[in-house]
Amino acid sequence: MDRECGPDHLSFVGGILMRKRSSAACLALVMGLSVALAGCDYIGQVRAMKAFKDGNKAYGASDWRAAAEKYEEAARLDPNNAAIFFYLANSYDNMYRPARKGEPANDELMAKAVENYKLASEKLTEETVPKRSLALEFLVAAYGPDKLADPTQAEPVVKRMIELAPNEPTNYFQLAKIYEDSGEYQLAEETYLKGRDAKPTDPTVYLTVAGYYNRQGDFPKLVENLRKRIELEPTNPEAYYTLATYHWDKASRDFRLADKEKMQLVLDGLEAVNKAIEIKPDYVEAITYKGLLLRTQALVEKDPKKQQQLIREGTELGDKANAMRKAKASS
Repeated sequence: MDRECGPDHLSFVGGILMRKRSSAACLALVMGLSVALAGCDYIGQVRAMKAFKDGNKAYGASDWRAAAEKYEEAARLDPNNAAIFFYLANSYDNMYRPARKGEPANDELMAKAVENYKLASEKLTEETVPKRSLALEFLVAAYGPDKLADPTQAEPVVKRMIELAPNEPTNYFQLAKIYEDSGEYQLAEETYLKGRDAKPTDPTVYLTVAGYYNRQGDFPKLVENLRKRIELEPTNPEAYYTLATYHWDKASRDFRLADKEKMQLVLDGLEAVNKAIEIKPDYVEAITYKGLLLRTQALVEKDPKKQQQLIREGTELGDKANAMRKAKASS
């Protein structure tokens, strides 16, 4: 069918149907009308596909305004295609400028982005969970601090993401961060732990939870999670190095600690950093921190001779690390 499908065309078909009396003729014309309507759908879909394709070209060229215009056209012609609404939302999202927040025209762009992210997530089915979660993820970002700054709107969206993917720790961590930023620390901790327990064999979840305890100033639980990470990847030098950095930070910055406590922190840090260097002898960052730990140990050492030795060793390691950096930079 190559002519336009519009009201006049359908009225013409309906008029013929009204004038026919025999059931056989009516049946034939109903079938004909179905074919006509199917033809209309086909033409609409072809046009929608073309508009979507044109939108994708503009999107690929970062011409967000042209892309949005084409996606709007495609959405009118094919309102059930979730992908169109996602890219339409993202085009408006990309046009939004945080620095111009408060300007009506700019704020309207984010409002349109949110509206279309919601439509995309609603139109995606349970069989397309990853894509649906992606749409919801962008919707959550739209409620973030540099855009709408409305975490109360983000909370139910993230909860829906958890329902769709209950074994994905990232969703729990997003929800936990919303609670943390709102000062609901008990809920935050519970949700961080749920995220950790959703994938307990993933070492990175322990690093995330450790970060939360670090922000809360809970050093024992911070260390507990970092050590659990080490248990899961005992040959990863970065895991030992990370533990050592937190020990140095605690020993050197917490002035409430007694010298005995500082010494134990330093010794534990040295044990971890030595393991990192044992696994990776050219680990520049670990060598640097070993030097820092030795110099911190010197501050609490009572024996002057041992104190000077620690300072000397620490300085030598610092020089060694700097030389290794220069060698890498020049190679």
